[in-house]
Amino acid sequence: MPTTHPSAAPQSAAPEAAPQPAQVEVPRGLKGVIVTDTVIGDVRGTEGFYHYREFDAVELARTRSFEDVWHLMVNGTLPTAQQRDRFAEQIAPLRHLPAGVREALPALARATAGSGPLAGLRTALSLTGAAAGFRPLYDLGPEQRAADALAACAVVPTLLTALHRLGRGLEPVEPRDDLPYAANYLYMLSGQEPDPARARAVEQYLISTVDHGFNASTFTARVIASTGADLAACLVGAVGALSGPLHGGAPSRALDTLDAIGTPDRIDGWLREHITAGERIMGFGHPVYRTEDPRSRLLKGIARGIGGDLVDFAVQVEERAEALLAELKPGRDLHINVEFYAGVVMELCGLPREMFTPTFAAARVVGWSANILEQAADSKIIRPSARYVGPQPRLVTIPTGR
Repeated sequence: MPTTHPSAAPQSAAPEAAPQPAQVEVPRGLKGVIVTDTVIGDVRGTEGFYHYREFDAVELARTRSFEDVWHLMVNGTLPTAQQRDRFAEQIAPLRHLPAGVREALPALARATAGSGPLAGLRTALSLTGAAAGFRPLYDLGPEQRAADALAACAVVPTLLTALHRLGRGLEPVEPRDDLPYAANYLYMLSGQEPDPARARAVEQYLISTVDHGFNASTFTARVIASTGADLAACLVGAVGALSGPLHGGAPSRALDTLDAIGTPDRIDGWLREHITAGERIMGFGHPVYRTEDPRSRLLKGIARGIGGDLVDFAVQVEERAEALLAELKPGRDLHINVEFYAGVVMELCGLPREMFTPTFAAARVVGWSANILEQAADSKIIRPSARYVGPQPRLVTIPTGR
């Protein structure tokens, strides 16, 4: 008997489509669309303010440790001194890699030598989750989900620094249980215990970037979590989203802009040429903020506290870029974002530029995990619709060949 199949060369029109559930038109990129409720934090773009749970995020970066904020994100409260000590004791042993993962890293570092540690992290996280026996979130209770989240977060700095060092022909540096998160990260990166002031500057940067609303990587992590997948799978997807230059890949590119300008006398000419050509100036503009990014204010202050020619030059570029953007793109409200001074701070603290976005990931993994745990408590899968705009299907009779 003949069968029917959609074809571009129709003989008869397809029957009318059955009524579909009501659909809601939304803006491109889901801008401004509320997709769920959260207690983790919020970004108030018109106010230039964001918070973690009920606390001002910038104030937390000024006054608290990374471990304090990590505790806040996953447990919902800022710890007492005793709770902080217990939390530090709980997470420090989790920094060490399983033997099978450690043995696989040299080959992984060679395979991703041209792409960098963030590309290697995707595979390393997947391998770590498998080695640790991570099971689907759907099959776990809250306590085991939280345990998996702590284990994954704790090991990310170890994986990133090991991949970086192996890629340079150096042996990985084993984590130290006695060092705080940020200082241990810098220690594993260089093999030397960091200067306390530099370690604190990096810690403040890490705190300021732990979470930032439903950005692309956080939303990606939550979409995967809504399927009930294991925690490592959620984080791998988030890392993939973060790797894009329109998301987490801009700190080093902002510094590349400073390098391209070179000297103060070239600032106006370089900026005017590139703005007029319609090119994006990395480190300026944000999809949410219509004011200066509050994280950039914090990091600018940190950079000025360290001081030096790079900081002075960056301030000059910032001032002229904002003035020229206002002149050439009126009404756009384009200000510096977190990446501009993040790159300056990390450069001053001795981080290689290829580690700027990985360092971002070492902070954001805590926010991703908090969002994954929150999403895992909701059994509803995230499944939006798309509007089909291609040619309409037709029915055509296809001979059976008999």
